[in-house]
Amino acid sequence: MKLLHVLAVAAFSLGAVAAHAQSLKIGVVPGVYADAANVAASEAKAQGIDVEVIEFSDWTTPNVALDAGDIDVNFFQHRPFMENTEKQKGYDFEIVAPGILQNLGLYSLKHKSFDKVPNGGRVAIANDPVNQGRGLLLLQKAGLIKLKDGVGFLGTLDDIVENPKKLKFTEVEGPQLARITGDVDLAQGYPHFIVAAGTFDPTSGLIYSGIEDKLFAVSFVTKAARKDDPTIRRFVGIFQGSEAVRKQIHKSFASSDKLYVLAWANP
Repeated sequence: MKLLHVLAVAAFSLGAVAAHAQSLKIGVVPGVYADAANVAASEAKAQGIDVEVIEFSDWTTPNVALDAGDIDVNFFQHRPFMENTEKQKGYDFEIVAPGILQNLGLYSLKHKSFDKVPNGGRVAIANDPVNQGRGLLLLQKAGLIKLKDGVGFLGTLDDIVENPKKLKFTEVEGPQLARITGDVDLAQGYPHFIVAAGTFDPTSGLIYSGIEDKLFAVSFVTKAARKDDPTIRRFVGIFQGSEAVRKQIHKSFASSDKLYVLAWANP
């Protein structure tokens, strides 16, 4: 009887481990990343992986949750954002695989061109270091400001050395930029958030960042110790190999090829 009991306990324990190994919690933000992850989750379920997709409304909590072990992987950030967060918070994360590269844009619902933006005009820009830097680079590309030499995408408002129109800046959490674009003269914008908000045409940007810049591809991120986790890698393989996921991504980007690139398919 003792032997049978031991075998039964062992079998139960192995079953519990196996069940745990075939389940995942993935953190995303609303829009294309949530849409695509949900499609992949449905396909993963048919292959024996129970995936729970959890949406976050900001860019801080998905990393807090990942570090705490509340989720297994997140899918909302690019490498520079991740590395900056690691430096600030002491996290130890790794990128498992690249996902989607989207164009960053500058949008206006009041003006048809940059020369129409008035002196003292209001500009909404991302409040986190890396994405703010990308927005400032776009403003520089548009000829509206000049940054200190060499700051690149790590530039901040303090690095503006020329601002001939005396533009006034409002710093906003990235996902909320789409909702306040109509309240300012110019706003940094992310096509997938604009689609999700449904407030205006995501293809109406006055200027876009280089879509070929894969450094900013949103990727699957997990704790460093779990980079090679077989269940996470199986899910990523399902995501990248799914035609239904590709179709959903295209739909979520307003069916416009100019707004995104499938980073894993364009090495």
